[in-house]
Amino acid sequence: MPREKKTPPDLRRVTDPQALRALSHPVRLALLEVLTVEGPLTATRAGELIDESPTTCSFHLRQLAKYGFVVEAGGGPGRTRPWKLAHLGWTTDSSAGDAAAGVASDALGQLTLQRYVDRHDQRTRTRDAYPVPWRGIGEQSQTVWWVTPSEAADLQDELRDLFFRFRERLLDPSTRPAGSGPVEVVAFTHLFGGPDGYADPDAAG
Repeated sequence: MPREKKTPPDLRRVTDPQALRALSHPVRLALLEVLTVEGPLTATRAGELIDESPTTCSFHLRQLAKYGFVVEAGGGPGRTRPWKLAHLGWTTDSSAGDAAAGVASDALGQLTLQRYVDRHDQRTRTRDAYPVPWRGIGEQSQTVWWVTPSEAADLQDELRDLFFRFRERLLDPSTRPAGSGPVEVVAFTHLFGGPDGYADPDAAG
């Protein structure tokens, strides 16, 4: 039996196919990213940061709100109304057993992965524009774990815990040290070989 993935605090576990499809839009992902880094924003300010019109941002923020990803932060009407994240991120599980949710989760995963790769490539190509102390931040690492499914799940949990080491600094700007800046860390795991190279430990013996 595959064990259920551990959902870190403040993350929403998304399994509804409609909600997953609602996320699968570049503007909506960009809005969630900028709200994560900048905090509450109006549609106008968000548009300035992601290079989209206020009208476009307002529409997509309302769609994100419809599916519970953002909420009103309080303030003025219309485009002067600030929005904030309902949850500090989200996680999906394409192995949960629902075929429609699995397809939607995989499509969303491909879209987000491409965004990560494109952003890594762009920052790598423009690193000389950053202050000298920041130019060495960013690398590509790869390894292969020879492990049981349980060991792999434990290692993924350890990585997830490490990812959230400075989580409070996203929630509370006052905890950010002087001279700090946002650094994106991305990791993904996948099986290395074909299906014939894997046994089911639960079926052994």
